[in-house]
Amino acid sequence: MTGAQKTSASTTTGVKADSGSRLITSRFHAKSTALEVVEGVSLAGRQAVVTGGAAGLGLDTSRALVAAGASLTLAVRNTEQGRQAADQIRLQYPKADITVSLLDLGSLSIVSNFAAQWVTGGKVLDILVNNAGIMACPLTRDSHGWEIQFATNHLAHFALTTSLLPALRQAAKEHGEARVVVLTSAGHKIAGIDFDDIHFERREYDKWQAYGQAKTANALFSLELNAREAENGVTANAVHPGGIMTGLQKFLPVEEMKARGWLNPDGSVLDRFKTTEQGASTSVWAATALELKGHGGLYLEDCRQGVPSAPDDRASGYFPHIMDREAARRLWMVSDNLVSKG
Repeated sequence: MTGAQKTSASTTTGVKADSGSRLITSRFHAKSTALEVVEGVSLAGRQAVVTGGAAGLGLDTSRALVAAGASLTLAVRNTEQGRQAADQIRLQYPKADITVSLLDLGSLSIVSNFAAQWVTGGKVLDILVNNAGIMACPLTRDSHGWEIQFATNHLAHFALTTSLLPALRQAAKEHGEARVVVLTSAGHKIAGIDFDDIHFERREYDKWQAYGQAKTANALFSLELNAREAENGVTANAVHPGGIMTGLQKFLPVEEMKARGWLNPDGSVLDRFKTTEQGASTSVWAATALELKGHGGLYLEDCRQGVPSAPDDRASGYFPHIMDREAARRLWMVSDNLVSKG
C-alpha cells in the first residue's frame, strides 16, 4: 500500500467478472489472519487511524498495521480501554508508535474535535479504517433524535471522514495514495435506505431493518467517497469481515443467536465463524494490498473482491442496491445536510 512494500502481500489471480473486467483476488482466503496479510509489508512513515481500534476486529486490525510499521492512532470512546490495548500491542511490538485519542461516535462535537486537531496539527493520514459500530440494539435516539445505528455506524463516520479529507489528500500527494476502509456487512442484504423515514419516525422500529439500513449506508458511502476522491489519490472500499463473535453481539440474547443459527445447542460458536484475527484480515488487506492501489468503490470479502450474489444467498457476495450510484449520491447529500446541521 502506502509505503515501501518489501514483497507483495498478495498476488492477483484475476478472475473474469461477468462484465469482462477482472476481479481482484489474492493468495489469502477466509481463514487467513491479519498478521499473515502484512507479512512483507512496510508501512514505515505512514499514519493510520482505526476507529474502535481497542477491541474485537479493531484490535486485530490495529495490531497488524503496527506490525507493518505504521504509526497508529486508536480512536476510541473508552480511552482507558484504548491505553490497555496500546500496552498489549507494545508487549508484542516494543517499538510501536501508538497514540490513544478520544473519539465518541455518539457525539458529533467530539468527532469534529478529533478531526480538527488532526488537520490543524498538520499530520497527513494514509489509512483510515472506519471500524467501530453497533448492531441490533433496542430503539435508541441520540441527542439529535437520530436512530442510533444509522447515526453511529454511518453518520458519525461520514462526518469524521469528510472532515479528515485534507489530511487524506495530503497523504496522497506525499506518498502516492491514501485509503479509506469502511466496514459494512452481509447485513446490508436485510434492507436498503428508506429515504422517506431513515430514523424510524413513522414506521415501526425493527432492530434488524435498522442494522441493514446502516450497513447499506456504509457501503454506499464508500462508493460515493471513492467517486469523489479517487482523482485526488484517495480511494475507498467497503469491507465485509465475515461472521465473527465480538462485542457487536452484546444486545442479542443467546436464544436469539441460537435461533439464527449462530450457536450450537450447547451455546458454542459454529465452526463457520471466523476468529477476530481472521475477521480483521480483509480490512488489513484493503488498507495495504498492492493490487488494490488505485482501485476503489468495491465490496471486499475474504481478501478478494466480492461479486453479486443470488437473492437467496444471505452470507456471501452483495446485493445490487449497494452499487446504486444514484442512491449513493443521494445518501451523501442527505448525510451532509444532517451533519452540517448537527
